[in-house]
Amino acid sequence: MAISRRSFLQGSAVSALGLAAGVAPTFTLAADSKDAIKVASILDLSGGLDIYGKPMSNAINLAADEINAAGGLLGRPLQIINYDAQSNMQLYAQYAQQAALKDKVAVVHGGITSASREVIRPVLDRFRSLYFYPAQYEGGVCDRNYFSSGSTPAQTVEKLVPYAMKKWGKKVYVVAADYNYGQIVSSWVKKSVRDNGGEVMTVEFFPLDVTDFGAAISKIQSAKPDMVWSALVGGAHISFYRQWHAAGMSNKIPIASTVFGGGNEHIILSPEESNGILVAANYMQEIPSAENKAFVDKFHARYGDMYISDLAMGAYQGMLIWAEGVRKAGDIDRMKVIEALESGVTLTSPSGQLTVDPTTHHCSLDVHIAEVENHQMKILETFTNQAPVDTAMVCDLKKNPRDTKQYQIEL
Repeated sequence: MAISRRSFLQGSAVSALGLAAGVAPTFTLAADSKDAIKVASILDLSGGLDIYGKPMSNAINLAADEINAAGGLLGRPLQIINYDAQSNMQLYAQYAQQAALKDKVAVVHGGITSASREVIRPVLDRFRSLYFYPAQYEGGVCDRNYFSSGSTPAQTVEKLVPYAMKKWGKKVYVVAADYNYGQIVSSWVKKSVRDNGGEVMTVEFFPLDVTDFGAAISKIQSAKPDMVWSALVGGAHISFYRQWHAAGMSNKIPIASTVFGGGNEHIILSPEESNGILVAANYMQEIPSAENKAFVDKFHARYGDMYISDLAMGAYQGMLIWAEGVRKAGDIDRMKVIEALESGVTLTSPSGQLTVDPTTHHCSLDVHIAEVENHQMKILETFTNQAPVDTAMVCDLKKNPRDTKQYQIEL
């Protein structure tokens, strides 16, 4: 997920930084142990994106609890340092530097938006601190110091577009948030629709604070597409679905999305406002495996009966991947862990099987297509072991280990 940097630096960013300067990060797990392995979690625990950040933080802490209960790593307990970035890019930069230099953590798990990722990533590259990005995102980052535990459009958009077109038709109207993620995902939708013989009629972008979609809905009504593709995110954009239903459109033109549900939109909205929306993601709480059911029970027992999102699972399995790299390396040294993961790591998480791709540092993973039905995700089809093949990405970290670019799709 990505949100433009300017969205969070407008207004009183400096005063927000000053306010937070006196707020210490919280420590959980084995805080008194001198032998503890320090792990940083930098997420939005307050601010405009805390609806995403809190479940992700919970998942990281749960993974650490499980690792500690099993004896820790290399005979040492994990100590999680939870930094609250407050949806503020300056705090992300500050805490990334603090994690690397002052707290000397073994790894950083964090960032929700692409803006936050691109603030954290160069800091951790500079100070040689290992970085795991837990969110599904627009794809393309090529950096040996970086691992992605979420999905990319090459895995989700490329599956959902042909499925939805076969079900509904070939004329697509795209509505998207006006920032990096929305723009790049819209390009992926254009490519996939074109490749499957369809037409993107219009792509319309909306700033993150927009709540009035009346004019846009009127345009869609006039255009008469076979379906709407939504790349809208955040609390303000939930208004689109409510206004869409109020305009009587819920049963007239269907909606597909690879981000709907990431902020528990299907729980917040009424069934009348959300039933029938098609989604695609690496993880849904309804996955019927025994391993997932055990995970859901454990998560709910600790944090209450909240829906576990794809973003939370990305954070959880990021911890599992890093831990497996440490075990295989027999060390927490950054380069030894990187080399261990590049030698080939496959594991099973509640979302299914994961395999780290040595060339790109992304994961092969399962993708599920589901339909929203009465606050639940009704899984319709599962695609197993989807490789992180990204035609926008010419990333080859074996040939170019010093690459630190983000490659973008070209239409």
